[in-house]
Amino acid sequence: MELIDIKERTRFSPQFAPQILRMDAKFKVPLICMEPGQEIPPHPSATGVFYIISGSATMTIAGKEVDVEAGNMVFVEAGETRGIRAKEKMVAFAVHIS
Repeated sequence: MELIDIKERTRFSPQFAPQILRMDAKFKVPLICMEPGQEIPPHPSATGVFYIISGSATMTIAGKEVDVEAGNMVFVEAGETRGIRAKEKMVAFAVHIS
């Protein structure tokens, strides 16, 4: 078992980079802390589950834009492109399943 304190791990920086909370051969869990306007461009990846903890963003999934906010969970199938652009200060985490 591992307990992760998201509040303690939340960090914002001028140059966005996800913080990997946990990873092995079968999954990866990045913490996504973005300032308004920061983004991850659309890209293909494994099956993903995204949970928005605070703030809001626009996700681009398979070419379609979807607005998301705190409390939303988004499931993305393997191979579908996905990207995210923060509309306001935003914290989310994802679970990528290989």
